Amino acid sequence: MITNNKKARRNSGQRELIWQLVAAVNDHPTALQIYDRLRHDSPTASLGNVYRNLAILVEEGRLARKTLRDGIEHFDATTSDHCHFVCEQCCTVSDLDLPLHAEITAEARRKTRHDIKGHTIQFYGLCTRCSKENQRLKSPSTKKGRNQ
Repeated sequence: MITNNKKARRNSGQRELIWQLVAAVNDHPTALQIYDRLRHDSPTASLGNVYRNLAILVEEGRLARKTLRDGIEHFDATTSDHCHFVCEQCCTVSDLDLPLHAEITAEARRKTRHDIKGHTIQFYGLCTRCSKENQRLKSPSTKKGRNQ
């Protein structure tokens, strides 16, 4: 059993599999993406079980739940403060490890005297892959090839 401040829970093989799936990737999957990936290894998994286990993993502090610019909840095994980049075209999410997080939190506490526990910073734009693809589509040689 895992003992938590609030509840004692049995170890769950499916919960561990979900945590391993999220920890093994950097794409910040949604519950539905996790469910789709989990079904390959655990065909008896249900979407409801995935949501319940994700809630437990977040409560235990093993996963972070982030609502990003797309308005959908994503899950992240990196629970410390860090920035995210969200591509506006392909919707990929990636971590940005910038050294300024401790200073921002400390400065916000000093200036406001609030009990600040953390913060979220999201950058958005086009990822390098989408940027290159857009440039390729805009280039004159690509346009000529289409017209001929």
